[in-house]
Amino acid sequence: MAKRSDWRAWAAGLRRDATALYLARRDPRVPWYAKVLAGLVVAYALSPIDLIPDFIPVLGLLDDVVIVPFGLWLVFRLLPDGLIEEYRPEAARLATVPRSRAAAIVIVAIWLALAAAGIALVSQAF
Repeated sequence: MAKRSDWRAWAAGLRRDATALYLARRDPRVPWYAKVLAGLVVAYALSPIDLIPDFIPVLGLLDDVVIVPFGLWLVFRLLPDGLIEEYRPEAARLATVPRSRAAAIVIVAIWLALAAAGIALVSQAF
């Protein structure tokens, strides 16, 4: 069985790679379709809201263990060779910067607004 520190290092690597992908998606060498997919993967990976809530046994952690790494792998395959390695040092540096609570509040507000819009559309349909 893997040690807890191994899992934490793996999770930190995912976070760093998601941040590197965020930085790389603005690079003009990245094709438009990779930018779109990168934006979706980064939004999902860095969002405080999960598709499947973490409190649901097994399935709640499945998205973090499967969906995010698969999305990162897929986008990395679409990027020009060596591009992501250019952005990993900057992403690692940004990981040490304090996090913004205001940004977290904005992200949660966006998710709540999207949920409210979805509920409104569904309620109008019925």
